[in-house]
Amino acid sequence: MKPRFIPVWGVFCAVLVVCSACSVNKMAIRAVSNALTGEGSNTVFTGDSDPELVGDALPFAIKMYETLLSSNPEHQGLILTTGSLFIMYANAFIQGPAEFLPVTEYENRLAALERAKKFYLRGAEILYGGLDKKYPGFSGASSLDGTLEPYLARMKKADVPLLYWTAAGYLAAYSLDPFDLVLGRRVPDLMFLMDRAYALDPDFNHGALDEFYILALSSLPESIGGDKTRVETHFNRALEKSRGLLAGPYVSYAQAVSIPAQDYDTFKAYLEKALALDVDADPGSRLLNVIAQRKAQSLLDTASDYFLDIDTTDGEEWVNDEY
Repeated sequence: MKPRFIPVWGVFCAVLVVCSACSVNKMAIRAVSNALTGEGSNTVFTGDSDPELVGDALPFAIKMYETLLSSNPEHQGLILTTGSLFIMYANAFIQGPAEFLPVTEYENRLAALERAKKFYLRGAEILYGGLDKKYPGFSGASSLDGTLEPYLARMKKADVPLLYWTAAGYLAAYSLDPFDLVLGRRVPDLMFLMDRAYALDPDFNHGALDEFYILALSSLPESIGGDKTRVETHFNRALEKSRGLLAGPYVSYAQAVSIPAQDYDTFKAYLEKALALDVDADPGSRLLNVIAQRKAQSLLDTASDYFLDIDTTDGEEWVNDEY
């Protein structure tokens, strides 16, 4: 007998039915929640090699997880998955494509970045609420008065994904709008969250924390956590922990360090290394590598937008008249 396939909308309808039923179905909701947030559930997305397919599927997935979360608001797995999906979608499928838009589409780019900020904040708020549920009183704590550190001291290695995605979401939103004073005042606390995550599990997600530090330490003012002297160390650690199989660290370094330093040679060399990686060498990271390679190619193609003068492959010097 041929296998029968349930349409995608059918799964969503089933979730809605389960979530709207009476309390006797709470066990069913928990079972579905556990199944959809278990180990390996995210590789369905991150292991894919087609960003367009994943980009089209994620909005449905996010709304499905939101529906489950509304019926099971204490489920830490749902909190982490729902919040992190908002942030991943904002980064890969809203902010990323917006940054590829030409100057002539400035208004569209601005609108997309504003939308990305909203998605970052939606995800971060869900995750921040998850930390507060797990450690009541956390949301009122601050590093300014010394009340944040005791909460962080109680946290364990299992809390690292929640710490990472919470801080990453808020800081990504701030990076799109550094004039947001409310977010700006929270940056030191967010860096404390990342520092605690790094202390608990420095190898988290194959160097994801080190890649975060490449971007944050190189771009933030020293008064709120920036420190360019540490960037090179974290870059090398990111390469080591990812076993050289991820394009992300090369692209992050090229964008965050090489462009401000006007070091075109390193910029070009690292982006070419990113493009040379075999996306199938790490099956669980195919999507991340494909997206990073697209960004690397875009940065190379538009290098003249970032550098005052560069040498072409033919040895001729190109000078950007705009500067």
